[in-house]
Amino acid sequence: MTRRKRYVQVGVGARSRGYTVALVKTMKSTCELVGICDTNRGRMELCNRKIVKDLKGKAVPMFLDTEFDAMIRRLKPDVVVVTSVDCFHDQYIVRAMDLGCDVVSEKPMTTDAKKCQRIVDAVNRTGRDLKVTFNCRYMPAMVQVKDLLMQGVIGKILSVDVHWILDVDHGASYFRRWHSEIGKSGGLLLHKATHHLDLANWFLSANPVEVFAMGGRRFYGAQSGMVKRYGLQGHSERCLTCRRRGKCPFFMDIRKSADLKGMYLNCEKHDGYIRDRCVFHKKINIMDTMSLVVRYDTGAFLSYSLNAFTPYEGFRYAFNGNKGRLEFEHIGAPLTSQGKVLPAKGMPGGMRIRLYPHFKLAQSIPLKKFKGSHWGGDDRLMADVFGAKSTKDPYLRAANYASGAMSILIGAAANKSMRTGQPVKIASLVKGLPPARLPKMKQW
Repeated sequence: MTRRKRYVQVGVGARSRGYTVALVKTMKSTCELVGICDTNRGRMELCNRKIVKDLKGKAVPMFLDTEFDAMIRRLKPDVVVVTSVDCFHDQYIVRAMDLGCDVVSEKPMTTDAKKCQRIVDAVNRTGRDLKVTFNCRYMPAMVQVKDLLMQGVIGKILSVDVHWILDVDHGASYFRRWHSEIGKSGGLLLHKATHHLDLANWFLSANPVEVFAMGGRRFYGAQSGMVKRYGLQGHSERCLTCRRRGKCPFFMDIRKSADLKGMYLNCEKHDGYIRDRCVFHKKINIMDTMSLVVRYDTGAFLSYSLNAFTPYEGFRYAFNGNKGRLEFEHIGAPLTSQGKVLPAKGMPGGMRIRLYPHFKLAQSIPLKKFKGSHWGGDDRLMADVFGAKSTKDPYLRAANYASGAMSILIGAAANKSMRTGQPVKIASLVKGLPPARLPKMKQW
Protein backbone atom coordinates (compact mmCIF):
# COMPACT_ATOMS: atom_id res chain seq x y z
CA MET A 1 0.00 0.00 0.00
CA THR A 2 1.33 3.45 -0.98
CA ARG A 3 2.12 5.67 2.00
CA ARG A 4 -0.17 8.65 2.38
CA LYS A 5 1.53 12.01 2.01
CA ARG A 6 1.82 14.06 5.18
CA TYR A 7 0.52 17.62 5.05
CA VAL A 8 0.51 20.63 7.35
CA GLN A 9 -1.67 23.67 6.75
CA VAL A 10 -0.58 27.25 7.45
CA GLY A 11 -3.47 29.67 7.87
CA VAL A 12 -6.91 28.41 8.93
CA GLY A 13 -9.13 31.32 7.92
CA ALA A 14 -12.18 31.17 5.66
CA ARG A 15 -10.46 30.10 2.41
CA SER A 16 -8.60 27.27 4.16
CA ARG A 17 -11.80 25.30 4.75
CA GLY A 18 -11.91 23.58 1.36
CA TYR A 19 -8.33 22.36 1.76
CA THR A 20 -9.04 20.99 5.23
CA VAL A 21 -12.08 19.09 3.96
CA ALA A 22 -10.03 17.60 1.13
CA LEU A 23 -7.11 16.57 3.34
CA VAL A 24 -9.19 15.11 6.17
CA LYS A 25 -12.18 13.67 4.33
CA THR A 26 -12.50 13.56 0.55
CA MET A 27 -8.84 12.76 -0.25
CA LYS A 28 -7.96 10.85 2.93
CA SER A 29 -6.89 7.78 0.95
CA THR A 30 -3.86 9.69 -0.34
CA CYS A 31 -3.46 12.46 2.26
CA GLU A 32 -2.95 12.88 5.98
CA LEU A 33 -3.28 16.25 7.71
CA VAL A 34 -0.78 16.11 10.59
CA GLY A 35 -0.73 19.71 11.85
CA ILE A 36 -2.06 23.25 11.53
CA CYS A 37 -0.44 26.64 12.03
CA ASP A 38 -1.89 30.13 12.42
CA THR A 39 -1.40 33.47 14.16
CA ASN A 40 -4.68 32.97 16.05
CA ARG A 41 -5.06 30.11 18.54
CA GLY A 42 -8.84 30.51 18.66
CA ARG A 43 -9.22 29.80 14.96
CA MET A 44 -6.98 26.75 15.22
CA GLU A 45 -9.11 25.41 18.07
CA LEU A 46 -12.22 26.03 15.94
CA CYS A 47 -10.59 24.23 13.01
CA ASN A 48 -9.89 21.21 15.18
CA ARG A 49 -13.44 21.16 16.51
CA LYS A 50 -14.75 21.12 12.93
CA ILE A 51 -12.30 18.37 11.96
CA VAL A 52 -13.66 16.20 14.77
CA LYS A 53 -17.37 17.09 14.60
CA ASP A 54 -18.01 17.79 10.91
CA LEU A 55 -15.34 15.70 9.19
CA LYS A 56 -15.18 12.79 11.67
CA GLY A 57 -11.41 13.11 11.82
CA LYS A 58 -8.90 13.42 14.64
CA ALA A 59 -7.69 16.70 16.10
CA VAL A 60 -4.17 17.60 14.97
CA PRO A 61 -1.33 19.44 16.75
CA MET A 62 -1.54 23.25 16.66
CA PHE A 63 1.37 25.67 16.24
CA LEU A 64 1.51 29.45 16.31
CA ASP A 65 3.21 31.15 13.38
CA THR A 66 6.30 31.70 15.52
CA GLU A 67 6.60 27.91 15.85
CA PHE A 68 6.60 27.15 12.11
CA ASP A 69 10.13 25.73 11.99
CA ALA A 70 9.50 23.63 15.08
CA MET A 71 6.33 22.25 13.48
CA ILE A 72 8.21 21.18 10.35
CA ARG A 73 11.01 19.54 12.31
CA ARG A 74 8.64 17.72 14.67
CA LEU A 75 5.96 16.57 12.21
CA LYS A 76 8.18 16.04 9.14
CA PRO A 77 5.49 16.80 6.53
CA ASP A 78 5.97 16.09 2.85
CA VAL A 79 3.95 19.14 1.80
CA VAL A 80 3.06 22.50 3.35
CA VAL A 81 -0.30 23.99 2.30
CA VAL A 82 -0.19 27.78 2.50
CA THR A 83 -3.57 29.48 2.99
CA SER A 84 -2.45 32.42 5.11
CA VAL A 85 -2.80 36.18 4.57
CA ASP A 86 -1.34 36.85 1.10
CA CYS A 87 1.61 39.00 2.15
CA PHE A 88 3.05 36.11 4.22
CA HIS A 89 2.87 33.48 1.47
CA ASP A 90 6.47 34.02 0.41
CA GLN A 91 7.78 33.58 3.97
CA TYR A 92 6.12 30.20 4.43
CA ILE A 93 6.79 29.00 0.87
CA VAL A 94 10.50 29.81 0.99
CA ARG A 95 11.02 28.50 4.51
CA ALA A 96 9.11 25.28 3.77
CA MET A 97 11.25 24.59 0.70
CA ASP A 98 14.46 25.36 2.57
CA LEU A 99 13.35 22.84 5.20
CA GLY A 100 12.86 20.16 2.53
CA CYS A 101 9.12 20.34 1.85
CA ASP A 102 7.06 20.74 -1.31
CA VAL A 103 4.38 23.43 -1.22
CA VAL A 104 0.78 23.97 -2.32
CA SER A 105 -0.11 27.66 -2.25
CA GLU A 106 -3.53 29.26 -2.46
CA LYS A 107 -3.65 32.03 -5.05
CA PRO A 108 -2.17 34.59 -5.28
CA MET A 109 1.27 33.07 -4.97
CA THR A 110 2.50 36.34 -3.45
CA THR A 111 1.86 40.09 -3.51
CA ASP A 112 4.73 41.86 -5.27
CA ALA A 113 7.71 41.35 -7.55
CA LYS A 114 10.31 41.35 -4.74
CA LYS A 115 8.56 38.51 -2.93
CA CYS A 116 8.05 36.70 -6.21
CA GLN A 117 11.80 36.85 -6.80
CA ARG A 118 12.41 35.26 -3.38
CA ILE A 119 10.12 32.37 -4.33
CA VAL A 120 11.70 31.90 -7.78
CA ASP A 121 15.15 31.88 -6.21
CA ALA A 122 14.05 29.33 -3.62
CA VAL A 123 12.59 26.99 -6.24
CA ASN A 124 15.79 27.25 -8.30
CA ARG A 125 17.95 26.76 -5.20
CA THR A 126 16.09 23.82 -3.62
CA GLY A 127 14.45 22.07 -6.56
CA ARG A 128 11.27 21.65 -4.51
CA ASP A 129 7.83 21.52 -6.13
CA LEU A 130 5.42 24.45 -5.79
CA LYS A 131 1.81 24.23 -6.99
CA VAL A 132 -0.48 27.27 -7.12
CA THR A 133 -4.21 26.57 -6.94
CA PHE A 134 -6.30 28.23 -9.64
CA ASN A 135 -9.73 26.65 -9.28
CA CYS A 136 -11.08 28.63 -12.26
CA ARG A 137 -9.03 26.44 -14.61
CA TYR A 138 -11.03 23.44 -13.38
CA MET A 139 -14.51 24.90 -13.84
CA PRO A 140 -16.22 22.89 -16.61
CA ALA A 141 -17.40 26.03 -18.42
CA MET A 142 -13.86 27.45 -18.47
CA VAL A 143 -12.51 24.13 -19.78
CA GLN A 144 -15.17 24.17 -22.49
CA VAL A 145 -14.01 27.63 -23.63
CA LYS A 146 -10.38 26.54 -23.53
CA ASP A 147 -11.21 23.49 -25.63
CA LEU A 148 -12.95 25.61 -28.28
CA LEU A 149 -9.96 27.97 -28.49
CA MET A 150 -7.53 25.04 -28.74
CA GLN A 151 -9.62 23.62 -31.59
CA GLY A 152 -9.06 26.88 -33.45
CA VAL A 153 -12.72 27.84 -33.89
CA ILE A 154 -11.70 31.50 -34.26
CA GLY A 155 -8.22 30.85 -35.64
CA LYS A 156 -5.22 32.69 -34.25
CA ILE A 157 -6.24 34.88 -31.30
CA LEU A 158 -5.28 38.49 -31.95
CA SER A 159 -6.85 40.20 -28.95
CA VAL A 160 -9.10 39.57 -25.96
CA ASP A 161 -11.30 41.97 -23.99
CA VAL A 162 -11.96 40.97 -20.37
CA HIS A 163 -14.35 42.82 -18.06
CA TRP A 164 -15.04 41.70 -14.50
CA ILE A 165 -17.46 43.42 -12.14
CA LEU A 166 -17.86 42.65 -8.44
CA ASP A 167 -21.16 43.52 -6.81
CA VAL A 168 -21.89 45.50 -3.63
CA ASP A 169 -21.99 42.26 -1.62
CA HIS A 170 -18.93 40.34 -2.86
CA GLY A 171 -16.95 43.40 -3.97
CA ALA A 172 -17.63 45.26 -0.74
CA SER A 173 -16.42 42.28 1.30
CA TYR A 174 -12.81 42.91 0.24
CA PHE A 175 -13.01 46.40 1.74
CA ARG A 176 -14.19 45.07 5.11
CA ARG A 177 -11.25 42.68 5.45
CA TRP A 178 -7.45 42.74 5.53
CA HIS A 179 -7.57 42.69 1.73
CA SER A 180 -8.33 46.44 1.80
CA GLU A 181 -4.71 47.19 2.80
CA ILE A 182 -2.33 46.95 -0.14
CA GLY A 183 0.56 45.88 2.09
CA LYS A 184 -1.36 42.72 3.01
CA SER A 185 -3.09 41.80 -0.27
CA GLY A 186 -1.23 43.66 -3.02
CA GLY A 187 -4.60 45.11 -4.04
CA LEU A 188 -7.37 43.51 -6.06
CA LEU A 189 -5.18 43.22 -9.16
CA LEU A 190 -3.14 40.64 -7.26
CA HIS A 191 -5.58 39.07 -4.84
CA LYS A 192 -8.74 38.85 -6.95
CA ALA A 193 -7.60 39.47 -10.52
CA THR A 194 -4.95 36.76 -10.27
CA HIS A 195 -7.84 34.42 -11.16
CA HIS A 196 -8.93 36.51 -14.14
CA LEU A 197 -5.44 37.17 -15.44
CA ASP A 198 -4.33 33.57 -15.05
CA LEU A 199 -7.37 32.56 -17.09
CA ALA A 200 -6.35 35.05 -19.80
CA ASN A 201 -2.81 33.61 -19.86
CA TRP A 202 -4.20 30.06 -19.94
CA PHE A 203 -6.88 30.75 -22.54
CA LEU A 204 -4.30 32.39 -24.81
CA SER A 205 -1.54 29.88 -24.00
CA ALA A 206 0.74 32.90 -23.85
CA ASN A 207 3.11 34.67 -21.47
CA PRO A 208 2.67 38.39 -20.70
CA VAL A 209 5.43 40.72 -21.88
CA GLU A 210 4.39 44.31 -21.10
CA VAL A 211 1.67 46.04 -19.04
CA PHE A 212 0.21 49.55 -18.86
CA ALA A 213 -2.48 50.42 -16.30
CA MET A 214 -4.61 53.11 -14.70
CA GLY A 215 -6.72 52.91 -11.57
CA GLY A 216 -8.28 54.74 -8.68
CA ARG A 217 -10.32 54.47 -5.49
CA ARG A 218 -13.62 56.03 -6.49
CA PHE A 219 -16.26 54.39 -4.28
CA TYR A 220 -14.92 52.80 -1.07
CA GLY A 221 -12.65 54.32 1.57
CA ALA A 222 -12.65 57.54 3.56
CA GLN A 223 -11.70 59.84 0.66
CA SER A 224 -14.21 58.70 -1.97
CA GLY A 225 -16.97 61.13 -1.02
CA MET A 226 -19.51 58.34 -0.52
CA VAL A 227 -19.68 58.89 3.26
CA LYS A 228 -21.11 62.36 2.65
CA ARG A 229 -23.35 61.08 -0.14
CA TYR A 230 -24.92 58.51 2.17
CA GLY A 231 -24.97 60.85 5.19
CA LEU A 232 -22.71 58.62 7.28
CA GLN A 233 -20.47 61.26 8.87
CA GLY A 234 -19.26 60.11 12.29
CA HIS A 235 -19.42 56.42 11.39
CA SER A 236 -17.46 53.86 13.40
CA GLU A 237 -14.49 51.84 12.20
CA ARG A 238 -16.67 48.72 12.34
CA CYS A 239 -20.32 47.89 11.74
CA LEU A 240 -20.94 46.25 15.12
CA THR A 241 -20.50 49.49 17.09
CA CYS A 242 -21.57 52.03 14.45
CA ARG A 243 -24.19 54.62 15.38
CA ARG A 244 -24.97 55.14 11.67
CA ARG A 245 -25.94 51.50 11.16
CA GLY A 246 -29.62 52.32 10.73
CA LYS A 247 -29.09 54.35 7.57
CA CYS A 248 -26.04 52.63 6.05
CA PRO A 249 -26.82 50.37 3.06
CA PHE A 250 -23.55 48.51 3.74
CA PHE A 251 -24.28 47.61 7.36
CA MET A 252 -23.39 43.99 8.16
CA ASP A 253 -24.30 42.30 11.44
CA ILE A 254 -21.48 39.83 11.95
CA ARG A 255 -23.45 38.15 14.75
CA LYS A 256 -26.04 36.84 12.26
CA SER A 257 -23.53 34.60 10.47
CA ALA A 258 -22.57 31.57 12.53
CA ASP A 259 -19.42 31.07 10.46
CA LEU A 260 -18.20 34.68 10.71
CA LYS A 261 -19.10 34.90 14.38
CA GLY A 262 -17.27 31.69 15.22
CA MET A 263 -14.20 32.25 13.08
CA TYR A 264 -13.69 35.97 13.64
CA LEU A 265 -15.86 37.72 16.24
CA ASN A 266 -15.24 35.04 18.87
CA CYS A 267 -11.52 35.00 18.04
CA GLU A 268 -10.83 38.77 18.15
CA LYS A 269 -9.40 38.45 21.65
CA HIS A 270 -6.44 36.50 20.28
CA ASP A 271 -5.15 38.96 17.67
CA GLY A 272 -7.54 41.93 17.46
CA TYR A 273 -8.51 41.26 13.83
CA ILE A 274 -11.82 42.94 12.96
CA ARG A 275 -13.80 41.20 10.21
CA ASP A 276 -16.67 43.73 9.90
CA ARG A 277 -14.74 46.94 9.27
CA CYS A 278 -16.62 49.79 7.63
CA VAL A 279 -16.20 49.83 3.84
CA PHE A 280 -15.34 53.53 4.24
CA HIS A 281 -12.69 53.14 6.94
CA LYS A 282 -9.50 55.21 6.83
CA LYS A 283 -6.98 52.40 6.33
CA ILE A 284 -8.35 51.40 2.92
CA ASN A 285 -5.65 52.09 0.34
CA ILE A 286 -6.39 49.65 -2.49
CA MET A 287 -8.05 50.55 -5.79
CA ASP A 288 -11.67 49.76 -6.59
CA THR A 289 -11.56 50.83 -10.28
CA MET A 290 -8.82 49.49 -12.59
CA SER A 291 -8.06 49.19 -16.28
CA LEU A 292 -4.99 47.74 -17.97
CA VAL A 293 -3.62 46.53 -21.28
CA VAL A 294 -1.19 43.64 -21.73
CA ARG A 295 1.01 42.61 -24.65
CA TYR A 296 1.79 38.88 -24.97
CA ASP A 297 4.63 36.93 -26.48
CA THR A 298 2.25 35.60 -29.15
CA GLY A 299 1.48 39.13 -30.30
CA ALA A 300 -2.00 39.10 -28.76
CA PHE A 301 -3.30 42.06 -26.76
CA LEU A 302 -5.44 41.95 -23.60
CA SER A 303 -7.62 44.80 -22.37
CA TYR A 304 -8.89 44.20 -18.80
CA SER A 305 -11.06 46.14 -16.39
CA LEU A 306 -12.19 45.46 -12.83
CA ASN A 307 -14.83 47.41 -10.89
CA ALA A 308 -15.73 46.37 -7.34
CA PHE A 309 -18.96 48.27 -6.57
CA THR A 310 -21.51 47.32 -9.22
CA PRO A 311 -25.20 46.34 -8.62
CA TYR A 312 -24.66 42.84 -10.00
CA GLU A 313 -21.69 40.54 -10.53
CA GLY A 314 -20.41 39.09 -13.76
CA PHE A 315 -17.74 38.89 -16.44
CA ARG A 316 -17.17 38.80 -20.17
CA TYR A 317 -14.26 37.32 -22.11
CA ALA A 318 -14.40 38.28 -25.79
CA PHE A 319 -11.76 36.66 -27.99
CA ASN A 320 -11.04 38.15 -31.42
CA GLY A 321 -9.32 35.84 -33.91
CA ASN A 322 -8.47 35.86 -37.59
CA LYS A 323 -11.41 33.50 -38.22
CA GLY A 324 -14.04 35.06 -35.94
CA ARG A 325 -15.01 35.99 -32.37
CA LEU A 326 -15.88 33.92 -29.28
CA GLU A 327 -17.78 35.48 -26.37
CA PHE A 328 -18.06 33.94 -22.91
CA GLU A 329 -20.04 35.78 -20.25
CA HIS A 330 -21.84 35.46 -16.96
CA ILE A 331 -24.41 37.92 -15.67
CA GLY A 332 -25.54 37.54 -12.06
CA ALA A 333 -28.59 38.87 -10.29
CA PRO A 334 -28.64 42.36 -8.73
CA LEU A 335 -27.97 42.17 -4.97
CA THR A 336 -28.05 44.26 -1.85
CA SER A 337 -24.84 44.62 0.14
CA GLN A 338 -26.19 41.92 2.49
CA GLY A 339 -26.53 39.43 -0.38
CA LYS A 340 -30.32 39.69 -0.86
CA VAL A 341 -31.36 39.10 -4.47
CA LEU A 342 -33.27 41.96 -6.08
CA PRO A 343 -35.83 41.47 -8.88
CA ALA A 344 -34.67 42.13 -12.45
CA LYS A 345 -37.73 41.64 -14.64
CA GLY A 346 -37.05 41.06 -18.31
CA MET A 347 -33.28 41.00 -17.75
CA PRO A 348 -32.09 37.40 -18.10
CA GLY A 349 -28.82 36.47 -16.48
CA GLY A 350 -26.74 33.33 -16.44
CA MET A 351 -23.76 31.98 -18.35
CA ARG A 352 -23.45 31.89 -22.14
CA ILE A 353 -20.93 31.00 -24.87
CA ARG A 354 -21.46 32.51 -28.33
CA LEU A 355 -19.44 31.87 -31.47
CA TYR A 356 -19.34 34.35 -34.38
CA PRO A 357 -17.27 32.87 -37.22
CA HIS A 358 -16.35 35.01 -40.21
CA PHE A 359 -18.81 34.64 -43.12
CA LYS A 360 -20.82 31.91 -41.36
CA LEU A 361 -23.87 31.75 -39.13
CA ALA A 362 -23.36 32.68 -35.47
CA GLN A 363 -24.24 30.06 -32.89
CA SER A 364 -24.88 29.67 -29.20
CA ILE A 365 -22.75 26.89 -27.70
CA PRO A 366 -24.67 24.74 -25.15
CA LEU A 367 -22.97 24.70 -21.76
CA LYS A 368 -22.05 21.40 -20.21
CA LYS A 369 -23.74 20.73 -16.87
CA PHE A 370 -21.76 21.02 -13.67
CA LYS A 371 -22.21 20.96 -9.92
CA GLY A 372 -20.16 21.81 -6.88
CA SER A 373 -18.71 24.95 -5.32
CA HIS A 374 -17.12 27.64 -7.46
CA TRP A 375 -19.00 26.46 -10.57
CA GLY A 376 -17.70 22.93 -10.14
CA GLY A 377 -14.05 23.90 -9.92
CA ASP A 378 -13.13 23.24 -6.29
CA ASP A 379 -13.66 19.47 -6.14
CA ARG A 380 -11.84 18.92 -9.43
CA LEU A 381 -8.93 21.07 -8.28
CA MET A 382 -8.60 19.28 -4.94
CA ALA A 383 -8.70 15.87 -6.63
CA ASP A 384 -5.90 16.93 -8.99
CA VAL A 385 -3.73 18.51 -6.29
CA PHE A 386 -4.20 15.96 -3.52
CA GLY A 387 -5.13 12.77 -5.36
CA ALA A 388 -3.00 10.00 -6.76
CA LYS A 389 -1.02 10.75 -9.90
CA SER A 390 -3.56 11.91 -12.44
CA THR A 391 -3.84 10.94 -16.08
CA LYS A 392 -2.39 13.18 -18.76
CA ASP A 393 -4.33 16.44 -18.96
CA PRO A 394 -4.47 18.01 -22.46
CA TYR A 395 -5.43 21.35 -20.89
CA LEU A 396 -2.50 21.46 -18.44
CA ARG A 397 -4.71 22.84 -15.69
CA ALA A 398 -2.26 22.15 -12.87
CA ALA A 399 -0.36 25.38 -12.33
CA ASN A 400 3.24 25.45 -11.13
CA TYR A 401 5.16 28.43 -9.78
CA ALA A 402 5.80 29.87 -13.26
CA SER A 403 2.07 30.18 -13.95
CA GLY A 404 1.53 31.50 -10.43
CA ALA A 405 4.22 34.10 -11.02
CA MET A 406 2.95 35.17 -14.45
CA SER A 407 -0.52 35.94 -13.12
CA ILE A 408 0.67 38.03 -10.17
CA LEU A 409 3.38 39.78 -12.19
CA ILE A 410 0.72 41.32 -14.43
CA GLY A 411 -0.83 42.80 -11.28
CA ALA A 412 2.55 43.87 -9.89
CA ALA A 413 3.45 45.49 -13.21
CA ALA A 414 0.04 47.22 -13.27
CA ASN A 415 0.56 48.59 -9.75
CA LYS A 416 3.95 49.95 -10.79
CA SER A 417 2.52 51.39 -14.00
CA MET A 418 -0.19 53.19 -12.03
CA ARG A 419 2.48 54.70 -9.77
CA THR A 420 4.81 55.78 -12.58
CA GLY A 421 2.44 56.39 -15.48
CA GLN A 422 4.71 54.25 -17.69
CA PRO A 423 4.40 50.79 -19.28
CA VAL A 424 6.27 48.06 -17.40
CA LYS A 425 8.02 45.03 -18.92
CA ILE A 426 7.48 41.77 -17.05
CA ALA A 427 11.13 40.75 -17.61
CA SER A 428 12.24 43.81 -15.62
CA LEU A 429 10.51 42.56 -12.47
CA VAL A 430 11.86 39.04 -11.91
CA LYS A 431 14.93 37.12 -13.09
CA GLY A 432 15.36 33.37 -13.53
CA LEU A 433 11.68 32.66 -14.21
CA PRO A 434 10.93 30.16 -17.00
CA PRO A 435 7.90 30.59 -19.28
CA ALA A 436 4.69 29.15 -17.89
CA ARG A 437 3.83 25.60 -18.99
CA LEU A 438 0.76 26.01 -21.20
CA PRO A 439 -1.11 23.79 -23.69
CA LYS A 440 -0.37 24.17 -27.39
CA MET A 441 -2.88 25.97 -29.59
CA LYS A 442 -3.77 24.95 -33.13
CA GLN A 443 -1.47 26.80 -35.52
CA TRP A 444 -2.75 29.06 -38.27
